[in-house]
Amino acid sequence: MARSPLSIGKFLLIFVSWWLIWAFLQTILLMGFGLSFGIALTDSLVSNTLVALSCGFISNNLQYYLPKKERYWYILFLSLGLSILITIACKGILVPLLDSLHRDPNYANFFSRSWPVRFDIIFLQVGCMTILSVLWYSSEEEQQQLQRRSDAERLAKEAELFKLRQQLAPHFLFNSLNSISALITSHPEQARKMIQQLSDFLRGNVRKEEQQSVLLAEELQYLQLYLEIEKVRFGHRLITVIHHDEASLNMKLPPMLLQPIVENAIKFGLYDTTETVTIMIEARAEYANVGPSDEFPPGAPNYVIISVQNPFDPETSRPKQGTGFGLSSIQRRLYLLFARGDLFETRVEGPLFTTIVKIPQTTHNTNI
Repeated sequence: MARSPLSIGKFLLIFVSWWLIWAFLQTILLMGFGLSFGIALTDSLVSNTLVALSCGFISNNLQYYLPKKERYWYILFLSLGLSILITIACKGILVPLLDSLHRDPNYANFFSRSWPVRFDIIFLQVGCMTILSVLWYSSEEEQQQLQRRSDAERLAKEAELFKLRQQLAPHFLFNSLNSISALITSHPEQARKMIQQLSDFLRGNVRKEEQQSVLLAEELQYLQLYLEIEKVRFGHRLITVIHHDEASLNMKLPPMLLQPIVENAIKFGLYDTTETVTIMIEARAEYANVGPSDEFPPGAPNYVIISVQNPFDPETSRPKQGTGFGLSSIQRRLYLLFARGDLFETRVEGPLFTTIVKIPQTTHNTNI
């Protein structure tokens, strides 16, 4: 339920100040019609108090009932009805009160002649307050609906991101368990080592679930755990080379972004050959030719560019026809996080397949 504008301090102060100023001006106006200061002040205070209380009643009660259909008829009849009641109440209070206090027989005649003007002024005041209140509550209701929609979209996005991240873990885990099973009888020491590495990897995985973003240096350390496990599986056949510049190490990216990309590279690079395969991983900071802005702080790198390159056999791997769940999930994650479709790219250059991701470094990177 939306708050009443009069429950906000600054609006209440404006409301009270308006009625005090108007009561003062009305007192001067009534004195111009020949009324004494006492009668004019009493008339102004009583009539304006009744109008102010009615406007406060309108403002507070419209938060409980705001018509959706025929809203303008509702505003008209509500303003008209309250204006009639206020005018009648003013006559019922002011004429007996001033007659008993000031003994002025001319005031009753003055009120009878002035009531049409009084009614018009009261109707304008009550009508304006009703319209302003309806606009206020309509705006508040729209803001609440937008907030609910935004929260629902955020929860849906978080749920999809969580699902994407959770779907990656079992794929790698099954492969590792199969390798451990194969090593238990032939190479028990390697199997034991792989179990320990897998434990460290999964422990890090659980901790990263709670993080919104990580430094590239931390992500590379986590990637090394994964590569050590894979090197136990594939032995001397797997060689990895990692290059990075110093600036890129302090740049942020979504957690667990590199592991599925490298896993895809190993899959296409090693599964269809018995030869030694080299996986190249490169990271660098990029400075775009743009001026300082809220998105890119002055002097800071705009992007971290990460590329993963692996050899493949065009006739057996066929990366053009499908890059697998891992890469499609990365592409979807980047779109959900940054609402951009140009941050993920794959290239085929001869016998090499390259995956490139581009992570913006904005002032809002903590929201990753």
